[in-house]
Amino acid sequence: MGVMDGVSGRLGRRGGWSRGGVVIAAVLLGGCGDDDGTTPLQGGPDLDQELAGVLSTQEVRPVVPPAAQDPRLVELGRNLFFEKEISGRRNISCGTCHHPLLGSADGQSQSRGQGAVGLGPARRHVDGSIFLPRNTLSVWNRGVAGWDTMFWDGRLSGNLTDGYVSPAGDATPQDFSSALAAFSIIPVTPDEEMRGFPGEPDVFGNPNEMADLTNDDFAQIWPLVVARAMGVEKYRAELLALFPGTAEADISIVHLGEALGAFMIDAFTMLDTPFDRYLAGNTDALSDAAKRGALLFYGRASCSSCHSGALQTDFGFHNVAAPQVGTGKGDEAPFDHGLGRVTGVQSDRFKFRTPSLRNIELEGPWMHNGAYASLEDTVRHHLDPVAALSAYDDRQVEPELQGTYQQNSEELLSTLAPELAVKGDPLKDEEVADLMAFLSALTDPRSLNLMHLIPDSVPSGLPVAD
Repeated sequence: MGVMDGVSGRLGRRGGWSRGGVVIAAVLLGGCGDDDGTTPLQGGPDLDQELAGVLSTQEVRPVVPPAAQDPRLVELGRNLFFEKEISGRRNISCGTCHHPLLGSADGQSQSRGQGAVGLGPARRHVDGSIFLPRNTLSVWNRGVAGWDTMFWDGRLSGNLTDGYVSPAGDATPQDFSSALAAFSIIPVTPDEEMRGFPGEPDVFGNPNEMADLTNDDFAQIWPLVVARAMGVEKYRAELLALFPGTAEADISIVHLGEALGAFMIDAFTMLDTPFDRYLAGNTDALSDAAKRGALLFYGRASCSSCHSGALQTDFGFHNVAAPQVGTGKGDEAPFDHGLGRVTGVQSDRFKFRTPSLRNIELEGPWMHNGAYASLEDTVRHHLDPVAALSAYDDRQVEPELQGTYQQNSEELLSTLAPELAVKGDPLKDEEVADLMAFLSALTDPRSLNLMHLIPDSVPSGLPVAD
């Protein structure tokens, strides 16, 4: 199956992606809703007036886009993003898991890493069955100021002013301009992701010089990745030209990360949604259904308790009682303790970072482990986690992961985020439909076709296609 075939099939199963509108007047026009917590169903000025008041009260303002990136650095980063030369076996690129045609992710519940071939839902294991333990997060808008935490469990965080913390510990470089650039150099290090396992040669049958290191050998792996890039004359020349005054021996993983970060900021910043237009003052940008959904989202449904602000994330960590399905992670497998793995604090178990909801309908499957194949089912889970867990069916995840659902939910529910509680009566089906209309209005139409981001070839001559 080709790239476009796989994507078309995915679109067809979802019945297409809506481009409904969403937008809010920039001034405070009225009150914040009825005293009984219900949402008015009428349209027109009254609906806009109420929504303007709610968004003003919650300080939902237009998002300031990141600064424009150097086009030359962006182009270098674009090639590196699709370049398999920097992976141990020369068989995986950043684009394998963060593909422009798959919502900047990979369309799988849990990613298939080493030992697999193909792209997205069509990717299949050929040498064993190695699943990465979590769903691939998108990279939409990660260059926006304040986005200083990466990964589902927040194991990388920081900024240029305060410094960076990562799984590399003291070896973490501190010269990155953004957390996104710092994030870009982490996936090259794990054996199950880009580095490869001991004893497995590259695609040409040659030894993989990175394979005998461990996942903790960051300081030894990164120079080998840089050597791979510098071994391609075009990359060598561009890196030296783009970082003038840097000796060849001083080109480091930071320089590669800066190029990758520049590309991702330039390519995946998507801030022209109907909601953005509404925030800019175009009250016609949203349908009445989306406006009613926004009132629910920022009101009675309690979504904005965690998905706050204009990017719909508090960048915090919460336990939403996601079904524990799939491989699990580490010593607690088949469970995944999320933030608790990083902090070691028991009350942090099962907490995961609040994802932004921008382009959320393009990112399925949903949850940290891809537990849900339907966005509406994901929303309904948040509205009533206890009922959702009791009714959960793991036949919606990859066939190899079916039958892995851990139904013992006592510990999972013991630290359930109180923010999830709906205010007042449970939402009716028509209210859920309005909520879905609002989520659809968080999609930037430009994101629906990013074929132009994919280069025809890369400097190493390795294939771009997976």
